[in-house]
Amino acid sequence: MAIANVLVVGSGTMGNGIAQVCAQAGLVVTMSDVSSEVVAKGRAAIEKSLAKLVEKAKLTGEARDQTLARITTSTDVEGPARTADLIVEAVPERMDLKLALFKTFSAAAPLHAILATNTSSLSVTEIASATHDPARVVGLHFFNPVPVMELLEIVRGMSTSDQTIEAARAFAATIGKKEIVVKDIAGFATSRLGVILGCEAMRMLEQGVASAADIDRAMELGYRHPMGPLKLTDLVGLDVRLAILDHLTKELGEQFRPPALLRQMVRAGHLGRKSGRGFYDYSSKE
Repeated sequence: MAIANVLVVGSGTMGNGIAQVCAQAGLVVTMSDVSSEVVAKGRAAIEKSLAKLVEKAKLTGEARDQTLARITTSTDVEGPARTADLIVEAVPERMDLKLALFKTFSAAAPLHAILATNTSSLSVTEIASATHDPARVVGLHFFNPVPVMELLEIVRGMSTSDQTIEAARAFAATIGKKEIVVKDIAGFATSRLGVILGCEAMRMLEQGVASAADIDRAMELGYRHPMGPLKLTDLVGLDVRLAILDHLTKELGEQFRPPALLRQMVRAGHLGRKSGRGFYDYSSKE
């Protein structure tokens, strides 16, 4: 079954990035969120991203206009779900919210539609339990920023069918991503590795081993990471990282217990780029 019509639920950083890459690949996209103001902000982020590609001569003006023409915004979920071949949920990491949405998807979407979650750590199997047909549910874990990052982590839930996995692989190829397939274990492959590195970087900062900039520089220059672990945490959001670590501690053990510094910073509202301050100060930057 070819995927031609995609519903992306959530228009934040991940949602608008997913909508953009789908539309750039020629798919028809509806991007939905809780209010017209929120979804308009997501649309504006896509326009800004595409404008930068045009400025860098990586995209023509015509291709930009065609991409934007393929994206419709909505505050509804059920209506767009009725014609979707693929639904990608990209809302905050709250199981109750995801379960409610997948119950809605299951009732509204056509029988052939694939129901996907962009969760970075929550159980795909549990999310699928809210649906009538868990065989159609799969994890599609994208990485930030979605238009730039090559990887798509496909997560197989306990009941995910081989047909759904193959459709997910084909979708990855359509949007120009390289995929890996992992089991539905807490943190999957990427989150477990990524957050443990970020954890250790925070502990080093707590202990005064080096400055945040030098810790990041060590990984960027010594291991060729494109972004150091503290900069990456600022980009992802300290609150998001804290929620993942709390979940992984519960599921996998004490090695994932969040550093006290991270919890203190979240309590102070220092959430990274989105709040203007995290391990670095962004208040004077665009």
